[in-house]
Amino acid sequence: MNQPSSKPNPALLVIDMQNAFCRPEGSMQKIGLPTEMLRQPIPHIRKLLELAHEMNIPVLFTRYVYRADYSDGGILIKELFPQIKEQNGLRAGSWDSEILDELRPGPQDVVVDKNRYSAFYGTTLEEKLKERGIDTLVVTGVTTNMCVESTVRDAHFRDYRVWVVQEATAEFDPQRKAAALQTIGFGFGQVISMAETVERLRKLKIPAAQSPR
Repeated sequence: MNQPSSKPNPALLVIDMQNAFCRPEGSMQKIGLPTEMLRQPIPHIRKLLELAHEMNIPVLFTRYVYRADYSDGGILIKELFPQIKEQNGLRAGSWDSEILDELRPGPQDVVVDKNRYSAFYGTTLEEKLKERGIDTLVVTGVTTNMCVESTVRDAHFRDYRVWVVQEATAEFDPQRKAAALQTIGFGFGQVISMAETVERLRKLKIPAAQSPR
């Protein structure tokens, strides 16, 4: 298990800020899920990206993607949301699956692909975090009660310290977002504001040493 140190060694985690979820032309809008709410975190995440790059804090993005034949889609594609396949949503290599241009990863950033809600399930995320000695995750992205909450729960089970940035996550329904943040804050991590996040990160002295990429 991961053992957090007294002084946080953070990474910024940006979950699924993709065209599929955040653009009106994306597949989620096409299957009837309004994407307007999911665009609200964009300026906040962009600010945190700028700060992380300035301070040499590792940044990891996740992308929700499926194989072209959806053979890795599991029960979600077969039964819960078959409409995603019908709309050719989230196919690897497609515009739909790509990260938003406004938040485009830099050459120093890491992109982890996944095909389940949790960014830890069947991915290289934990390996990437361990390579960098990360013990604290600053979590942003969409959707708050699905991929964000699932990832936070798995991070907690692995003993990572978790800070979820309230303004930098979103859900299709504000009530579901509020319920998810309440659950996270009760038992899985800390829910903090943008202002507090920036203050906490600014107080850290991050060495400029090269880390593995």
